[in-house]
Amino acid sequence: MSVEVAAQTNDFGAVISGVDLKTLNTDTVQQIRSLWLRHQVVAFPDQLMNLDQLAAFTRLIGDFGNDPYVAPVREHPHVLEIRREPDEAAAPFGAAWHSDWSFQTAPPAATILHASIVPPIGGDTLYADGCAAFEALASSERSELRSMTALHSARRPYSLQGFYASGGDKRSMKILPHDSALEITEHPLVRTHPETGREVLWINSVYTIGIKDMDEAASDRLLKRLFAHSVEDRFVYRHRWQPNMLTMWDNRSVQHCAQGGYDGHRRIMYRTTVAGDQPFLR
Repeated sequence: MSVEVAAQTNDFGAVISGVDLKTLNTDTVQQIRSLWLRHQVVAFPDQLMNLDQLAAFTRLIGDFGNDPYVAPVREHPHVLEIRREPDEAAAPFGAAWHSDWSFQTAPPAATILHASIVPPIGGDTLYADGCAAFEALASSERSELRSMTALHSARRPYSLQGFYASGGDKRSMKILPHDSALEITEHPLVRTHPETGREVLWINSVYTIGIKDMDEAASDRLLKRLFAHSVEDRFVYRHRWQPNMLTMWDNRSVQHCAQGGYDGHRRIMYRTTVAGDQPFLR
């Protein structure tokens, strides 16, 4: 295989062609992992594959992650169907900035998404670079933030109250709300990437609910400012989907946000996650 890479001008995001993800050798897998670590978001066009093949590619990257609160595809326990019907009233799944399952003790290292049905309009995904966002802060603020601990929880979307308040019962996807979503996990507000060593502003507006040992009002003000900073246009890559495209992103340094704009059209994607490690608290 002759791997070709078309990277964004700032190196955040790249399209990789000349590769068939169903027939990879060890050297090509390592090359793909290196490109993924460098560009953080990598897309592979023209990857016609079934769910068994999607799962097999995922296992080449790492062990499966744990995906709670959403029912998996029947007979495929590690694959989620991300579906929105033409007449669906609820907002697109994942339509607010987040890092997948950041409320877990060891959140996923990677998320993999394969496009099955792509609407003719809309449906882009936005990705935000947490490394660049942290590096853009003043050195004095970077030093201050390194000592802080963020509180993460799934309560907003997946507690019973949050599920109904957000219209989750109106989705075509089968969401599984549970009281376990009320639990709180502590993570460093600034995370060190375990493979690249880069520092990441590791917060998101869906799952980060506060800062430990900080007054609630002060915590809310700081987080509101950091949330806005982390998704400024200069840190964001807009990804446009094609049928049979597979995209993989580094969930340890990247936030994402699903866009709408395709009412009246069906959109179906299939998602897996790769297991990650527990962020190190200083």
